[in-house]
Amino acid sequence: MTGVQTGRYSKYIRPISIMIDLLVINALPFYFFRDLNLDFHYYIPYQNLVWISIAFLIKFYGVYRFTMPVEILSKLVRQGILFLLLVIAFFPFSKETIFSGKAIALYVSLSMLLITICKWLLFYYLKKYRIITGSNFRNAVIIGYTPEAIRLKQLFEERTDFGYRFLGFFSDKKSNENVKGKLDTIKEFVVANRVDEIYCSLNEISNEQLKDLVEFADDHKKSIKFIPDTKEIFAKNLKIDYYGFFPVLSLQRTLLHEPIVKGFKRVFDIVFSLIIIVGVLSWLVPILAVIIKLESKGPVFFKQGRPGLDEQEFFCYKFRSMKINLTTEKEASKNDPRVTKIGRIMRKTSIDELPQFLNVLAGDMSVVGPRPHLWSQNKSYGTRIKKYMVRHYVKPGITGLAQVRGFRGEIETDEDMINRIKFDVFYIENWSFLLDIKIILQTVINIFKGEEKAY
Repeated sequence: MTGVQTGRYSKYIRPISIMIDLLVINALPFYFFRDLNLDFHYYIPYQNLVWISIAFLIKFYGVYRFTMPVEILSKLVRQGILFLLLVIAFFPFSKETIFSGKAIALYVSLSMLLITICKWLLFYYLKKYRIITGSNFRNAVIIGYTPEAIRLKQLFEERTDFGYRFLGFFSDKKSNENVKGKLDTIKEFVVANRVDEIYCSLNEISNEQLKDLVEFADDHKKSIKFIPDTKEIFAKNLKIDYYGFFPVLSLQRTLLHEPIVKGFKRVFDIVFSLIIIVGVLSWLVPILAVIIKLESKGPVFFKQGRPGLDEQEFFCYKFRSMKINLTTEKEASKNDPRVTKIGRIMRKTSIDELPQFLNVLAGDMSVVGPRPHLWSQNKSYGTRIKKYMVRHYVKPGITGLAQVRGFRGEIETDEDMINRIKFDVFYIENWSFLLDIKIILQTVINIFKGEEKAY
């Protein structure tokens, strides 16, 4: 079984933009600073860390299809000034380096000029590409037939460079040729017409309808945004964007969707997985291979298709802890007859999961994240448990918050899965690097303490 393939090429634009910027700032110092007796082994990592840190703080790469040119220019100016100051700050700590204000000014000026040109060309030609080819558009619908909703529809039609295709209004209060249907028909329409974004006028929808719509959007990976009006706005984690001068509210996404955070987490995953692969698996694999082979016939490693990021399938690796059987889509239970003697030890200590660091290195998994479920579990619980599909917004992990809180192993009741999903969603919505470190340390502690449901 495989997952549904979703997404568009836009997801590659920010990583490409970051790579271009880093290429520029890393190439030019070798020309401008060549006569300054600068130790590039220290300087290059320093300036990369500085650039990424500033970009994260000022949201330098938070540029969207509706972002105004003046806002992009503001980000470029702030990034350039702060980068210049921190480049200058490096030189007093390098005693043998010759300080040259001219070289630094030329380096930063040319770097920002090239980055500005690249960013402007990318921004400009993507808009032209949408207009000329009709590609990379987002399908949008609006709930409510209010003056503000009509203004937004007109904006979509007038500003084709924003890249939105308006498909219709939905309203329980209005009925005319412009309204596609009532609110109880919107879910079917969204799925059938591959709608990407749902815009909602707050004075045309009840709290219960809104709650149901947010859950629907989570389950189907749709974006929901709110059109502000005179009605008092409920307490939610909202942010405001401006499409020109038109304000639109949207639910805040997790930090894990920020390109710089994703890059930082990926670097951590690579370093941590290499330490485990070189320091542990390099000598543990031969030993376990002999023991596993002596006890039962079959391969040393067990691989199984699991749903990963965006529900795309990947092959999850483990040390084989069971006898060869035809019930691999059935999770292990207590005193499971399929489990071998060495398998019980490996499962009790979670050693069987160590090959998944190869999945982490390959980019299919992360060290910390929601544990990858069986496809059969996805099929069974995906439509029954609220926010279940939210766990596919990020890469699955070798360990996770639900696991260290005791919700691991066999799912005996729906309540077991509900509790697991609650912790998975909390992790996604409240991620921090410190939380990752706490989960890793707690995982190590639990391995030595032993866990009741580790079988």
